[in-house]
Order: sequence, then C-alpha cells, then structure tokens
Amino acid sequence: MDLIYRGKTKDVYRNEDGDTVLYFKDDMTGKDGVFDPGENQVGLTVEGSGEAGLKMTSFFFEKFNAENIPTHYIDADAEAREMRVKEISVFGEGLEVICRYRAVGSFIRRYGDYIEEGGELPAYVETTLKDDERGDPLINEAALEALGILQPGEYKKVVDLTVKISGLIKDELAQKGLELYDIKLEFGRDLKTGEILLIDELSGGNMRVFKAGEAVDPLKIGEYLFSE
Repeated sequence: MDLIYRGKTKDVYRNEDGDTVLYFKDDMTGKDGVFDPGENQVGLTVEGSGEAGLKMTSFFFEKFNAENIPTHYIDADAEAREMRVKEISVFGEGLEVICRYRAVGSFIRRYGDYIEEGGELPAYVETTLKDDERGDPLINEAALEALGILQPGEYKKVVDLTVKISGLIKDELAQKGLELYDIKLEFGRDLKTGEILLIDELSGGNMRVFKAGEAVDPLKIGEYLFSE
C-alpha cells in the first residue's frame, strides 16, 4: 500500500484497488506516559491498543451504518488493524467536535470557577481546530463560517449529528454499567456526494468513561462493552 499520511495514532494508505485504508497504531494521546484524549501529542504506546481500538470502532460504525447515520466506514480487519473507508475531505485542516456530559479535562480547567469537577453538562458540544502549534484552539460557529471552514447551516448539522451519535454511544455503554463523561468526534465531507459524514475512529482513546465514579482505562472499555 502507498502511504498518504502519517498521523499520531493512525496512518492513512491507498491500497492496490485505490481504496483509502486507515492503519491503527498502538500509540495513544497523552502526556508523560498518562493517557488523555484531549492531548494533541502521543504520550504512550500500549501493545494491543490499535487492535482494540479498531474492534470498538468497527462495532459502533456498523451500528450507525445500519441505522443510516452517515459515516465513512466500509469494512475492517481487526487482526490486521486496517479499516477501509470512503474518500473524504476534512473541514479546513481538521475539526474536532467534543460532546461533554461531565465537567472534566480542559473544560474544568477553563471554567472551574463556575462548575465543580465532574458536574453534569447537558450534552454540551464544542469545536476545536486541529492545530498542534496553537494547542487545538476552540472555535465557534461564526468563526468557522467566516474562515470558510464550514458553510452556513453545516454547523447545526454537525452539532445535531454529534448529539445523536454521542447519545447512542452513551446509552450503549450504560448497558454495561459505564458512564460516558465526554467524547471527541470528527466529521468530513464525502468527496463524491458532499454529504457530511462521521469519520476517524470511535475507540476508548476518543472518550473518557467512568464506572462507579472511577475512570476506566481506555483499553478496558472494550472488554466491558463486549462482555456477556
């Protein structure tokens, strides 16, 4: 396969059939060896995390495709750590969308004077630009439109999809006694149709999950999810 892009946690390839293939690495975001989905750097490498992440990702994407929620997912080979996806274009240089149900991480660092750690939030959605040099800055709807990153009306579509998708994941985890505190999603446009699609991955590395008030290791989330 031909390498297109080397990312922090995934590499992007073009296979011999011309399909786009994501390869899931064992690298995870964090700092000083501690996992943090909000960090914009690789903080640790954990053997088996790539396969675990892809297994969880394909589980959710297949559910969403079956429910006609637009995604870039085609199919996956968990053992090979490869996921075949539709060809897409990203918003600008990349846009991350976070849905928050509890005040933790960067949210509490910014707004800690107004809410206690772990305080409940009503599926609060915020957007950040993928920009390592500037620390993935927050950006609002007006700025996204002014800069031409989103077209008028697209922000609402992204937010509505984020709330719907996050809610489905939250409910799925709740069935296993897990509580979703926050989750980071990404969206793009289908190059053929222009439709807004859910892209990237849906793994433990993209979310904070707690059980009985204790943080769940991202690799353990899948074990709970797939347990009988």
